[in-house]
Amino acid sequence: MRRILGIALAVLLLGGVIAVALAGGEKTPSTATKTVKGVIGSEKSEYFRDPDVVKALADKGYTVKTETSGSWAMDQLALKDFDFAFPGSSEPAPEIEAAAGVKGAQTTKPFFSPLVVIARANAAKVLADNNLAKMTGKNSGTLLMGPYLKAASEDRKWQQLSGSAEFAELTGTVFIKTTDPATSNSGALFLAAASNVANDKTVVSDDAGIDRTAPLMQKLIRVQGALEPSTDDPFRAFISGSGEPLILAYESQVASLLQQKQAPGDMVVLYPDTTVNSPHTFVPISENAKELGSLLANDPKLRELAVRHGFRPQNGVPEFTAATASHAAYLNPELAGIRQVSAPTVKILMALAARAKG
Repeated sequence: MRRILGIALAVLLLGGVIAVALAGGEKTPSTATKTVKGVIGSEKSEYFRDPDVVKALADKGYTVKTETSGSWAMDQLALKDFDFAFPGSSEPAPEIEAAAGVKGAQTTKPFFSPLVVIARANAAKVLADNNLAKMTGKNSGTLLMGPYLKAASEDRKWQQLSGSAEFAELTGTVFIKTTDPATSNSGALFLAAASNVANDKTVVSDDAGIDRTAPLMQKLIRVQGALEPSTDDPFRAFISGSGEPLILAYESQVASLLQQKQAPGDMVVLYPDTTVNSPHTFVPISENAKELGSLLANDPKLRELAVRHGFRPQNGVPEFTAATASHAAYLNPELAGIRQVSAPTVKILMALAARAKG
């Protein structure tokens, strides 16, 4: 009798294994019905790779595959191979639409992220002691663009700043490491903000304005040497302890790092007192992706996940503030004391970038 029972149990167990194998193990079947491919700025890579984002999109019927590119270089790609483009701001969108043959497409701005300068604690202290920055806490402050740009125009070196002698790592010309302004959104928008300050706090709108501001823009860019195509590599280098003492980044990169409870090291976050906001703009190219931008902007779960990755949903200051409350020592949720300005036209900004690179 025991032998018969043993054989019966073995048969039942084997049947169960076969049933699980046929059902695909314990995996939950995907509900996605559309597979779409998009080109995005690298700052959104982790968002689209997040398993929770993948699941939330699948629950709404989408499998999303992405490739990265500098936002201002997207219009040079074979856009017929993509269902959507998702640059880091609204300025490149018209060029992308025209290149893709979808001029007048219904673009969406699901979330945005202001630019920040992340600094080593020693560098931030020296900047503040020399009135180039103002500290609002141990790990946060404001970069004073007027004084900083004056120092840049004079090729000021760290050694010329009071209090720098005790920090051996602060040598050479004071500069902020940016991305390539001809192809990358963050680099281009930093030039937009800097040129506004240099142009008597007015948007550069003509050749005379370009001529007036170009020499300073050249100083900001040429001193950096080789330019990075995206903010991702310089940010990772900074967090690892290498890289320059002053790095241009998106606030979203900082907020995401903090919410993931990764060690920020001796990072200080400086918000430029003049900035151009960066609304990430979804450009649908194919019919399959037509509704995806609206979904990213309005679905509660996807908005929650965007905040977790450091982005600010449109009209979502309370959401961002609540999610980052425990990291207020680094962030400025209300963007208090920040002057937000418009960017020049694409034609003017690209001319500024070309002149800056020489």
